[in-house]
Amino acid sequence: MQRFEITWDEAKLRRIMEQVRAFHPPLAPDSADGDGWRYGCDPAFLERLRQYWLDGFVPAAAERELNRFPQFTVRVEDLDIHAVHLVGEAEGRRPLLLTHGWPGSIYEFWQVAEPLAFPSRFGGRAEDAFDLVIPSLPGFGFSGKPTRPIGPRTVARLFDTMMREGFGYPRYLAQGGDWGAGVSAWIALDHPASVRAIHLNYLLVQPAGDPETPEEKTWKADFDDAQQRLGGYSHLQGTKPQSLAYAMAGNPMAQAAWLVERFHDWADLRHKRFEEVFTLDQLLTDVMIYVMNDAFTTAAWIYAGAAEEGVRKMAAGQRAEVPTAFSAYPDPRSPNPPRSWVERGYRVERWRDMERGGHFAAMEEPALFVDDLRDWARSLG
Repeated sequence: MQRFEITWDEAKLRRIMEQVRAFHPPLAPDSADGDGWRYGCDPAFLERLRQYWLDGFVPAAAERELNRFPQFTVRVEDLDIHAVHLVGEAEGRRPLLLTHGWPGSIYEFWQVAEPLAFPSRFGGRAEDAFDLVIPSLPGFGFSGKPTRPIGPRTVARLFDTMMREGFGYPRYLAQGGDWGAGVSAWIALDHPASVRAIHLNYLLVQPAGDPETPEEKTWKADFDDAQQRLGGYSHLQGTKPQSLAYAMAGNPMAQAAWLVERFHDWADLRHKRFEEVFTLDQLLTDVMIYVMNDAFTTAAWIYAGAAEEGVRKMAAGQRAEVPTAFSAYPDPRSPNPPRSWVERGYRVERWRDMERGGHFAAMEEPALFVDDLRDWARSLG
């Protein structure tokens, strides 16, 4: 285990900013003719983001912010896994593994980390505190890059080893959405002796079999429709990610457009504008984690790795018997499944229908997310 500090190379930073400055969009900012985000990243928003990247965003400030919490790299098998390790008021008594997804990063949890680790500083109770481990997925951010695509089942094995042997937590809790939900589910399925309970805000690993009840069948039709409308990126990244990589190489604006489009389409925008949910600084900090680490390609690999591992569906007779909590945020990415469907594959002991917040729950609604996790942990005793 080695201490880690984020340091962005000045020469590389200058080169990236030159590329941002020289970017010539294929469409004029007003070319969407009112359609905005309908066909992809809104040209007007992308130009506003570009101008802010050049004239408003302060990379040094983002670097300082990302170094706010203690970070380490842990050698697991043949990879260096990067992780935040925040020992809070729990002092080792309640370790919690928080796993991000795509197109996110460890930065998804920046607003919730301190309230979860030090609740008494935020009007909470010290006994509700967690020790946090927040790793960068392999190929993402500051973690090492695998030599070929790997999926969340492999990541579950790596993270379980990291928790037990790297950070010394023989038993821990696990939470995740998006790919983090997949990693958490596979920890429960493959390493149940290590994990006390899991908390999901997305169902990535589906139960075996087919939906049976009318409610389940309706959900499946809605899920398939959402995948058809919003899942083109997933099919491409799951089959031919390398072709996408060639198009994105050396083009930070293209990478930003591809990533930011998901933040827009998957956020709960019913009551807030996009820039009220995420600031430009937040979006660009996440983009910079990809761009500065040359992580766009290897992050996309997780889709191909997942397809090869067959991780989205449990085998016949397979079920996660670890106590499971599910928080159903109104996620535009895909409709939430009925509880009956989730219970076919998981030992669901807690269910919450959340009133607001989308796919990026911890970023969109940090206070709700924190309260929910505290209540969940209390329910475990």
